[in-house]
Amino acid sequence: MENTKTLNLLQIEPAVKPPLDAVFRPAYLAHKYFVAAVQKSGQGVPLKFALERSGGQFSVFSTQTFPEGHSESKQAQRYAERVLKFLLWQRGSGKIYVLGPGSIVEHLKKTYSSNGERSFDADFMKGVYEKKTFEIIGVSEKDFPKATEVSSPVGRHLGGYRIGFDAGGSDRKVAAVIDGKEVFSCEVVWEPKLQNDPMYHFNGVDDSIRRAMEHLPRLDAIGVSSAGIFIDNKTRVASLFRKVPTDLFDKHIKTLYLDIAKKWGNVPIEVANDGDVTALAGAMSLNVQPVLGIAMGTSQAVGYVDEKGHITGWLNELAFAPVDYADDAPVDHEWSGDKGTGVQYFSQDAVIRLAPKAGIELDPKLSPGDKLKKVQDLLKAGDKRALPIFESIGIYLGYALAQYAEFYNLQNVLILGRVTSGEGGTIILENAQKVIKAEAPHLSDKIKINLPDEASRRVGQAIAAASLPALAKV
Repeated sequence: MENTKTLNLLQIEPAVKPPLDAVFRPAYLAHKYFVAAVQKSGQGVPLKFALERSGGQFSVFSTQTFPEGHSESKQAQRYAERVLKFLLWQRGSGKIYVLGPGSIVEHLKKTYSSNGERSFDADFMKGVYEKKTFEIIGVSEKDFPKATEVSSPVGRHLGGYRIGFDAGGSDRKVAAVIDGKEVFSCEVVWEPKLQNDPMYHFNGVDDSIRRAMEHLPRLDAIGVSSAGIFIDNKTRVASLFRKVPTDLFDKHIKTLYLDIAKKWGNVPIEVANDGDVTALAGAMSLNVQPVLGIAMGTSQAVGYVDEKGHITGWLNELAFAPVDYADDAPVDHEWSGDKGTGVQYFSQDAVIRLAPKAGIELDPKLSPGDKLKKVQDLLKAGDKRALPIFESIGIYLGYALAQYAEFYNLQNVLILGRVTSGEGGTIILENAQKVIKAEAPHLSDKIKINLPDEASRRVGQAIAAASLPALAKV
């Protein structure tokens, strides 16, 4: 290791460099070097987070940091803030208990206050968990909450005549499924993020259901995979509907999928986050668990199925979780305003961002989905300029998976979505494996990265979504 006295512990240059991103500084290496420096100092103290969720559940994460008054206190504060940021979007909470140096607790309170640098995150969590305030509370060891995680089974219901619908940001996918076998699937381009009329969204979903119904004798259930947070099949927060005014959102979008089910005979319907459906698709197709599913499309959708094949109730919204600690990391201007978060590395935004660096100029009049397709067409045609784009994304992924392994029991990873279509998916996979072998060899035999076949990459979520609802017993 380099001399830690002169080393910025959170700005470690990677051994495997993305060809189009010289300033990339992986969070995985920052955490690795920081904790190693703490341990080497012989002065390490505990840093623990307990994230409270509904039902009295607590999710706990433990690490180490430098003691109060240490010369590296500024780096310790930054490390704590980035770890908490990851935990918030991985697990979710509106009230966090922190065991650690007082200066770190105060820094976190200030940073995540209503006028702090991370006010977006605090306000978002406050809305999700219907809290009047977002709280960070410093506690002693004796008052630190114990972990009380609860997981629940999801999907895998295959009997009957089912429709699975996958609401993406650039296209909507649907599958008709009979007793677990797909009999029809299709994709339709749409632009939900740009539309403020609730009827655009209702009519789009309804049209997909109608297309699938043409291939079924009857309809027993509808399963929905969508970006966002859903409780009791009602939309709580979802980027797809960000343009819809609040009053119209409350009136029409919250119950959008329930209204669809009512129109089609009041059939059973189950709505799940698209990341969780990705993980479910992986667990079903690979017949393994645990599974971390990563869908790289309009955004980054992540889900997790644990060792029991259950979902955890975590948010898994890693599009907002930091993976790059570089001072010049790209900013998520579209929503959070933070730097180095997953959406800029594992979505079509990453391809579009890297294209100019590869010498590829994209027509600004094209939709984001068409820009991605343009780059993929160039790769397919043998244009060497497109190759480093997908190599870079693969390198990003390798470092991110090593980072994710700190926070998940990571064994099986499924990557799919539009960005992985065609040759690009193979390039991403190969470069991710190269990084893990070079920088995290202890994980190379533990983590298996899976890239499904082309059809499953594009419509696998819709098929898994169809298995979500349980049918009423006769």
